[in-house]
Order: sequence, then C-alpha cells, then structure tokens
Amino acid sequence: MRNQTILNEFFLSGLSDLPSLRLPLFLFFLLIYVLTIIWNLLIITLIIMDSHLHTPMYFFLGNLASLDLCSSSVTIPQMLFDLHTKRKIISRTACLTQFFFFDSFSSSEVFLLSVMSYDRFNAICHPLHYMQIMHWKVCVQFACIVWLLGFIYSLIQTLGSSRLTFCGSNIVESFFCDLPQLLQISCSDIYINVLLIFLFGGLFGGGCLTMTILPYVHIIKTVQKLQQKGNTSKVFSTCSSHVSLVFIFYGTLIFNYFRPSGSYHFATSKVVSVFYTAILPLLNPLIYSLRNQEFKIALRAAAMKMHYS
Repeated sequence: MRNQTILNEFFLSGLSDLPSLRLPLFLFFLLIYVLTIIWNLLIITLIIMDSHLHTPMYFFLGNLASLDLCSSSVTIPQMLFDLHTKRKIISRTACLTQFFFFDSFSSSEVFLLSVMSYDRFNAICHPLHYMQIMHWKVCVQFACIVWLLGFIYSLIQTLGSSRLTFCGSNIVESFFCDLPQLLQISCSDIYINVLLIFLFGGLFGGGCLTMTILPYVHIIKTVQKLQQKGNTSKVFSTCSSHVSLVFIFYGTLIFNYFRPSGSYHFATSKVVSVFYTAILPLLNPLIYSLRNQEFKIALRAAAMKMHYS
C-alpha cells in the first residue's frame, strides 16, 4: 500500500469503445436529453400557469418533474461531452460531487413516490376529506421533507465514499460516477460502504417501498366497491401510471445497488444505468401526462392561447 500511488483522477469507460458508435450515441442521447428537458419543463410550466392543475397531485408531479430534470442534467451532459470530445477524465472531487447530486435527486424521488402514493390513497379512499387532509401546508411540508431526506441520505453515502482510496485501476466502468463502480476499483476496505448501502438503503428504500405499496392495497379494495358504479376507469388510469413507474424505478435501483459483487457485469450495469439516468426521466412525464385527461386539456388550452396570441 505504501509503494502504490494514490489516484486522484478517474477514466470513465463510457458507453462504448467503438469510434463508429460515438456519433450515433451522441445524437441519440442528445435527442433524449432535449426531449427530457422540454417535457419536464412543460409539465412544470403548465402546473404553475394553469389554475385547474393547482391540486396536490399535480404539485407532487411538478416536484417529480423537477427531480427528473435535475438528475438527468447531472449525468447526461457529462456523457455527451465525453462522447463529443473523447475526453473521459474526471477528478476525484468532481466524481464525488457528481455522485452526491445524482444520489440526492434519486433518493428524493424514492421518498416522493411514497408521498404520491399516500396522496392517491387519500384522494380515492377519502375523497370527501381529501382537501382537508392534503391541504397546501401539508403538501409543502411533504415536499420539503422529501428533498431534505434525499440530501441527507446522499450526504451519508458521499461522506462514506470520501474515505475510499484508489491506488490500482483508475477505470470507472460507467459513463458517470456511481457508487457500485467506485467500490469495484477501490483498494481500501469497503465494508463500511457496503454496510451503509444495505443499512440506510434498505431502511429508507424498504420503508418507502412498503409505504408506497400499502396504500394501493386499500385503493384496490375501494375500487372493488366502486365497480358497480362504473367509476373505475379514471381511478385505474391514474394509479396504474404510478404503479408502473414505481416497479420500473425500484427494479432498476435494486438491480444496480443490491446485487452480490460476484454477479456484477459491467455491460449489463451500463444498460441499467442508462435506463434510470436517461430513459426514466423521459418516461415519467410521458406516462403521467399522456394518460391524464386533465393535463391534456391544459396542454390544448395552452396551445390555443399560443396560437391566438
């Protein structure tokens, strides 16, 4: 250990080593990033401008769009820059900074999904008392807690990662700095880091997943009672979007962070990383907006105002 050089710079392996794929990959992910920015900004703008969307559900949807906007902006520009310039060197400080912000936004989204589930539970199971339970003060408090918990969780993981030393390979097998890849190349004891992942990740993630799923057990029972009244279509349309997002999001996170090290495959990990860093932030607004009638009406109204102005 004394004769080994401590590394302060890393080389990101990127998506592909083939020069012929750099331009197609650059154009593809540039398109994805532009669409992600446009759709999420559109959702945030419509929610702010249209008074019909000033409800708790759309308030949390605006927070989700903000988190997707931030998380994709942490990773994709770095990827595009590396593809365009062939420069894949990143300093240790910049690497940990990137990981901190990405983990903060991703963790906040985990907490937010459970809050959105609780919101749908109150809207469907307690419609008469919905606005009394989910009044604006409560919504703002929930949002602040969500962002704060994401920040705290990411800070814990980042501080744990800052103690790592790197003295062997400096090749990070990814297109951005993520914790599993850093642990793979660390030459120090990673027991504490693995413990932090399973302890805090399992505690917060498992708790949030439980708090996300349990409300839907009650929602299903309520929906069954509503079947005779023919009011299930809108309920299922709203909730199925949320459920599909939850399973996709948790599935990718569990696959990436809670796998045994012996089953780690870099190629598969890159595909999964692309999915939750680039594809999901684009899918989230599409899933929610295109399947939501109120949002479609607000979008048409905004388009007509622009047309006649």
